[in-house]
Amino acid sequence: MMPDLAVQSKPGTICVVRLSAIGDTCHALAVIRRLQDNWPDVRITWIIGKTEASLMSGIADIEFIIFDKSKGRRAYKDVKAQLGTKVFDVALCMHASMRANLLCRVIPARLRLGFDKARARDFQWLFTDRRVAAADGEHALEAMMCFATALGAKPRDLRWDIRLSETDRAFAGKLVDGRTPLVVISPCSSQRSRNYRNWDIQNYAATIRHLRDKHSCTVILTGGNTDIEHRYGAALAGSQAPDIFNMIGKTSLKELLALINVADLVICPDSGPAHMATAVGTPVIGLYATSNPARTGPYLSQELTINRYPDAVKTFLQRDVDQIRWGRRVRNAAAMDLITIQEVTDKIDDFFGK
Repeated sequence: MMPDLAVQSKPGTICVVRLSAIGDTCHALAVIRRLQDNWPDVRITWIIGKTEASLMSGIADIEFIIFDKSKGRRAYKDVKAQLGTKVFDVALCMHASMRANLLCRVIPARLRLGFDKARARDFQWLFTDRRVAAADGEHALEAMMCFATALGAKPRDLRWDIRLSETDRAFAGKLVDGRTPLVVISPCSSQRSRNYRNWDIQNYAATIRHLRDKHSCTVILTGGNTDIEHRYGAALAGSQAPDIFNMIGKTSLKELLALINVADLVICPDSGPAHMATAVGTPVIGLYATSNPARTGPYLSQELTINRYPDAVKTFLQRDVDQIRWGRRVRNAAAMDLITIQEVTDKIDDFFGK
């Protein structure tokens, strides 16, 4: 096994492995754009999850191969068949999980580049040839950018350029009147075990009243098709009519991006929409207590983000932030209660200049 080091060699073909999640694939796209801006003739293939591919679809200068994890072992065979006779100069193993690690060994590449050992989860270093330089205390986007740096790609202005069709834009246009500020609220994060990132319904209700009463905002609720998200939507839309549209469970990822793209502001916890908003340049008020916004917050909206993570670490882990592993989550359902309505409405007032 070779040590952490930079590759510093212009590649002609690159295979990127980043399967999920929505936010992380947004970060990966920014890395790919940096590679393309350095080497316009580089050919890039991206192995990506099925859900995430629906957001990235239509990007003409990237070849996508879908890894459908629902197929089990068959998913690896499908990827191998789609790769065919390709041999890549380098595979960027930007996803450290056992599923992704096994996939990296399927890719015919002269070099497989992975995370440094401290960040290479599930023994990723056993599945790669070289590692990016070790680093700590980085935002997830910066951590992925280490792969571009290792290849010798110079820094460039961040860009994403996710394609939106005219149909997607028309969908969003139906909900925009242009006369009032538009705020998208995505109240829930992904539903995983002990993933305590959702703010209380009553807190959102008070925030929506503030948006409408003080700033005359139109509010659109967005989210996935889960029971808890539908419960949030029914409670919030039912009490706030008429200037609130409940689109929870009613949009594709492309349609959601189109809505975020025309919005003046997004409010959400640590979740994919925060990073989708970053990708289209929409400011985000991020609600963070159980995860560290310095690592997973909306990259271009740190000044708008509510950060009660240090308080949550102190209250529920009895530690200071600098005493725990970087990126450690606070697994306590009460942590998000540390975020007050006043904090959020103050950020809203600051944003609208009132």
